[in-house]
Amino acid sequence: MRLFTAVLPPEGAIAELSAAERELRGLPGAERLRRTDPAGRHITLAFYGETDDSLVPGLRDRLAEVALRHAPFPLRLTGGGRFSGRVLWADVEGDREALGRLAADTRAAGLLAGVPPPVEPPEYRPHLTLAFAKKSDRVPLDPFVAGLAGFRGSLWRAGQLALVSSRLPDTAAREAGRSPRYVTEALWPLTG
Repeated sequence: MRLFTAVLPPEGAIAELSAAERELRGLPGAERLRRTDPAGRHITLAFYGETDDSLVPGLRDRLAEVALRHAPFPLRLTGGGRFSGRVLWADVEGDREALGRLAADTRAAGLLAGVPPPVEPPEYRPHLTLAFAKKSDRVPLDPFVAGLAGFRGSLWRAGQLALVSSRLPDTAAREAGRSPRYVTEALWPLTG
């Protein structure tokens, strides 16, 4: 099972972002971007990758302990950016220090549970992925980033830690523009 931990923004924050995205649909190349499903949008904390089923109970126990040590904190979705010319994302503002600590603790929980560490970027960069361009189809993303520059969503409280599985579509579905399907496997309130 492909697993990761995440903060799940509330429906209102996702709706605000979706409204801002509608303004981008007329930009050149918009029809060639594969948008992420708003119902599965999240802020990744730690990506574990393919995880052996036998390790999942221990991982759940460790994550429950992490949630007990962290208090809710404020966040908002704002602006946008891009990675490597292929990924369009919304930025995250608010208590990024608390978010970073939660991310570090969920990565450590994976290691303590015996989940082999995946290759991670050297620095945690919180974001919410909006769309992808196919590897073979370089869509200029700068106009999309500029179109999101004025977006500033409402402040909300991140109050839960989610363990999420990622179910990849088959090759034909990916070619048709389908994104992975995300299933929330467990939720823990932040109570620290």
